[in-house]
Amino acid sequence: MVYTSLDALDFQFSDLPSLPRPNRVVLTTPTHFDVEYVINPHMSDNVGAVNKEVAFQQWKALRATYTALDVSPLIVNGRPGLPDMVFCANQTLPFYQPEQDRRGVVLSRMHAEQRREEVPYYGEMFAEQGYAVETLPDDLDVDFEGMGDAIWHPGRFLLWGGYGFRTEPAAYEALSELLDVPVVLLELQDADYYHLDTCFCPLDSNHVLVAPAAFDDESRAIIEQGFDTVIEAPDEEARHQFACNAHSPDGKHVLIQEGCEGTTERLRAEGFSPIELDTSEFLKSGGSVFCMKQMIW
Repeated sequence: MVYTSLDALDFQFSDLPSLPRPNRVVLTTPTHFDVEYVINPHMSDNVGAVNKEVAFQQWKALRATYTALDVSPLIVNGRPGLPDMVFCANQTLPFYQPEQDRRGVVLSRMHAEQRREEVPYYGEMFAEQGYAVETLPDDLDVDFEGMGDAIWHPGRFLLWGGYGFRTEPAAYEALSELLDVPVVLLELQDADYYHLDTCFCPLDSNHVLVAPAAFDDESRAIIEQGFDTVIEAPDEEARHQFACNAHSPDGKHVLIQEGCEGTTERLRAEGFSPIELDTSEFLKSGGSVFCMKQMIW
């Protein structure tokens, strides 16, 4: 149930089981957010450059936006010594299995040693909230970075999985078996787009926002097969303003870094309503809206 090429696809996307949209959002306070090390190209010139007061105001604006869209926030407190914990899309993969009415998360195995201690805090939090907490098999030695690389197809019981820099393909074999879900793999080929969520943003079941330079021809063809409309962000906006690290919680509004003029124009042309937010402090660490939240059922 893991697909790596267009020719291998043996199903119609429209025939996949339906999956309701998640209706709650996890946000982690940026009290301890900073750039203290370099684990992606965007961090290279930004060590010690974060204005923490500004970052907190930007985070509060994101929280207020979700609240205004009637998406209830679940707030997690960041921990000392874990400056990237604010990017709470990475430590888990939330799931919902409709047939069993079962909610849970699969814990990540972070590629960078500096981020591995973040994961247990989220495991404990989700267990306290009543979610099933799953792990990859103990004998499987692979990296897996949650929804940084594994992204649900809106409205369908299907995962898109990025690999090439962080998460390894073998992790998706285990995920597919664990959750009994098909996974379509996309190979990332540009280090600026080190996670799938930096270059691939499903907006609804038919529309996706992408950074074309992140993918090879085969992956682009698979994406075109999976969505009726592929919206391409200008490379400058995707690469430097994280235009594709956006998020649509409802299939209508798109939360996106401010100033992505070409991208927002293309979104409006397809009937979406962009909401521009300033995440400039978080861009210094290589993340924006999608990285800063985790949607759960």
